[in-house]
Amino acid sequence: MIAELRVPVLVAPMAGGPSTPELVAAANRAGASGFLAGGYLTAEALGTQIARTRELTGDPFGVNLFVPGARGGHDLANYQLRLLAEAQRYGVEPGVPDWNDDHYPAKLDLVVAERIPLVSFTFGRPSAADVERLHAVGSRVVVTVTTPAEARLAAEVGADALCVQGFEAGGHRALFTDEETEAAGGETYGLLTALRLAAAEVDLPLIATGGLAHGADVAAVLTAGAVAAQLGTAFLRADEAGTNQTYRQALAEGGRRTAITRAFSGRPARGLVNRFLLEHSGPAPAAYPEVNGLTKPIRAAAAKAGDPEALSLWSGQTYSLSRSAPAAEIIETLDAELRAAAGRAQRWMFRRKD
Repeated sequence: MIAELRVPVLVAPMAGGPSTPELVAAANRAGASGFLAGGYLTAEALGTQIARTRELTGDPFGVNLFVPGARGGHDLANYQLRLLAEAQRYGVEPGVPDWNDDHYPAKLDLVVAERIPLVSFTFGRPSAADVERLHAVGSRVVVTVTTPAEARLAAEVGADALCVQGFEAGGHRALFTDEETEAAGGETYGLLTALRLAAAEVDLPLIATGGLAHGADVAAVLTAGAVAAQLGTAFLRADEAGTNQTYRQALAEGGRRTAITRAFSGRPARGLVNRFLLEHSGPAPAAYPEVNGLTKPIRAAAAKAGDPEALSLWSGQTYSLSRSAPAAEIIETLDAELRAAAGRAQRWMFRRKD
């Protein structure tokens, strides 16, 4: 599927609304492809999106699932108390901080039954048995990784390809375990470094993601060994994306830096810096999905009020280069920029030969 793309670009899965069947279908029509985001959806809701996507396009597409982590047991009392004032500000009650498996078993059954061509996983690796089930129906499995150690673990269960995520990426870090962070003494990698280290560990096709906003960026990761580039933030303002208006406006206005925070979900994620991020990042516990459930009503109320200061404005470091346009136009621009960058590199090589 990936090798057959006319434009080596995949629209990243963006859970919580931005990913839509219309966005994936538009990418397919433009010669690229993309993923539906299964995260946070029930199996029924995901099934509806799959059916709608197939109404809009006959070309292959992917579905992304979140791998559930270990059941919590975290002490959230202090953070719950802290968020009471936030909830009162927006006239709501804090959510219920329960652990859940994000309907993973049912959604896995669904993508097997639907014979989805490309199934990707975030927040860990699927079991070898899950991979075997997908392979049995002709699906190819992609595991999102951030380190060479994760690349090895993904290869062990039979992954067909890896999506290598650099720290530049917007949204959640795809860490297998939340302890693998700088705060806990772990090491984080930029995209080109992560690609090179992953390629040294495993002999699998690599998809590159993180901070890619221009066709020259796509050319760079292809030169570095990737088979395709996966872009998310570049499509947040696409006409077909489900990004809410307050989020779109914050992206368009620019002027904010990005930072990694646990404040909204309990897992490290990169977004635009706002009041909520500044005030709550320090005390936010490493407790996903409990914190995500706790903050959900606050985020929803802030979105309804048009207030970006309590929204999780997930964005990569190059978000200021994103633009509002139809997805096909964005892809066509990326393709033209990619070809121009490749031409420049080729001319440089010819000069070197002289």
